[in-house]
Amino acid sequence: MAEPEFTLGIEEEYLLVDPQSGALVEAPEELMTACAEALPDQVSPEFLQCQIEIGTKPCANITQARDELRKLRAGVAEQAAKFGLAPIAASCHPFADWKQQHHTNKDRYNELDRDLGGVVRRMLICGMHVHVGLNSDPLRADLMRQMGYFLPHLLALSTSSPFWNGRDSGLASYRISVFDNLPRTGLPPQFESWDDYQRSVQVLVNLGVIEDTSRIWWDLRPSSRFPTLETRIMDVQPRMQDTLTLAALTQCLMRMLWRLRKQNQRWRIYENFLIGENRWRAQRYGVSEGLIDYGAAEIMPFATIINDLIDLLHQDAEALGCLPELMRLREIVENGNSTERQRATRQRAAQDGHDEAAQMRAVVHHLIEEFSQDL
Repeated sequence: MAEPEFTLGIEEEYLLVDPQSGALVEAPEELMTACAEALPDQVSPEFLQCQIEIGTKPCANITQARDELRKLRAGVAEQAAKFGLAPIAASCHPFADWKQQHHTNKDRYNELDRDLGGVVRRMLICGMHVHVGLNSDPLRADLMRQMGYFLPHLLALSTSSPFWNGRDSGLASYRISVFDNLPRTGLPPQFESWDDYQRSVQVLVNLGVIEDTSRIWWDLRPSSRFPTLETRIMDVQPRMQDTLTLAALTQCLMRMLWRLRKQNQRWRIYENFLIGENRWRAQRYGVSEGLIDYGAAEIMPFATIINDLIDLLHQDAEALGCLPELMRLREIVENGNSTERQRATRQRAAQDGHDEAAQMRAVVHHLIEEFSQDL
């Protein structure tokens, strides 16, 4: 079996804010035009007018992905600044009200609004998607079934949405609770083969329920446009370096599963009921409370989980040239992810005597600063 190239593609969604007040601002049409001219075919509007989406070109390795992502983040920040705006990369705005937002007037988004009603209008959330290039559809189906086990790990490491409508939600990722209200979301079904997957989704296409598989929004799916598996469970990252670390982890996990397959081995398949419990723990706690190790039948702290993952994936990271990024996982666990940094920022503002509104503005200013790191 020929080794896949394991190319990387990264998509991120950003929110546009007023740098002074921290409030959301709808993207002027002129801003979108300027971004399209500066970054052709790599920047697009999102469902809400206060959002903007970027996508890298297919990258051979993490070094290329870093260059691409830095170019795109810097380009969006530069164009936004010309209009007195700043981008932030957090999965929920700390204090914005979704009822005050308007969706983008494009055929696709108008259709979504008609089809999904009030559910889609609450989608004031942003995510990141990581595409890993594989070389066959049967391989995509096989790895999708095994990769599901690791989706809670990716969510826990990535959480960046503790606040909603000006209050602490008590969750590490409130974004997931909003997104799960859409149809065809959550953990992917455990299809036995590519043919099994195609037969199932074609039922909805033939009935006209969905136009194509791009309207399937599972946490992990075969891309409808590219020969990739697209991981969609993660919150977007304020820091570019954390995006790259999570992308490298995703890439390494898929290479490890391919490596096992090549040796006539595979990762044990667990019921979605059990994986879903870890998904909930990741959504609720991020990296602070650990996940269930079903083989060991105990809850493992995240420091142990990450050490085990690094040992498991070390040879894959070396082969892919992303060992430094993989090792950075320890830093995320030791120092906290974005959810924990946002809460710490708010706590510091509270200790300084600021009221709740000022505390939330402090969180937005913190997110603006983090976006500009490494650019």
